[in-house]
Amino acid sequence: MAADNDEYIYDEVTGEWRPASEVAASAGNEAVVRDASGNVLADGDSVTVIKDLKVKGAGQTLKQGTVIRSIRLTDNPEEIDCRHDGIKGLVLRTEFVRKR
Repeated sequence: MAADNDEYIYDEVTGEWRPASEVAASAGNEAVVRDASGNVLADGDSVTVIKDLKVKGAGQTLKQGTVIRSIRLTDNPEEIDCRHDGIKGLVLRTEFVRKR
């Protein structure tokens, strides 16, 4: 239990105000994001699509070998946020990409 004089910080993950000591203790528990080959991914990395993927709502198919630059990690370690020509808000599952 936190002391009454402890500072409180808004934790965006849980959406609650929590004592600073609890937030600091849980900060090291971040999930590692890995691609299909097991390589660790980070914000800004470039990835290659390893299989043809039909993109829902866009009427396009991302072909195998397509390079996606400047990815962003999401709260879900199995998904990455991407940008690609003509497709806004593209989210890919990490099982279908390989780090370049």
